Amino acid sequence: VLTLKGKIAKAGEKIIASNGKKADFSSALESCEKTGGTLATPMNKEENRAILGIVEQYNSYAYLGIKESETSGQFEYMNGTPLNYTNWHQYEPNGKGTEKCVEMYTNGNWNDRKCNLYRLTICEF
Repeated sequence: VLTLKGKIAKAGEKIIASNGKKADFSSALESCEKTGGTLATPMNKEENRAILGIVEQYNSYAYLGIKESETSGQFEYMNGTPLNYTNWHQYEPNGKGTEKCVEMYTNGNWNDRKCNLYRLTICEF
């Protein structure tokens, strides 16, 4: 159990976990889906805190399961529904069509970002 300390968390009904590997957005999403989950997607403050705990453990930014919608500057969950909770960093999102993915900073705030960067993979189940 000790080897998983900080690498797995529970938030409500969700289990949030990371293997510590970094990948671009599509590879991170694929690896989560292969294990029966999806990219960690905070739906409230508690879930955001649980994901942040893992981000802090690895001291690394992580992609979230959120993407830019067809409307530039608008973001949605992977299934296409609008966000009902956000934790954007001040003046974010600001990529307007060029930054289609969302990362979590090491302080828990969100930033829109290009999808080809290597970020920590955190999945939810």
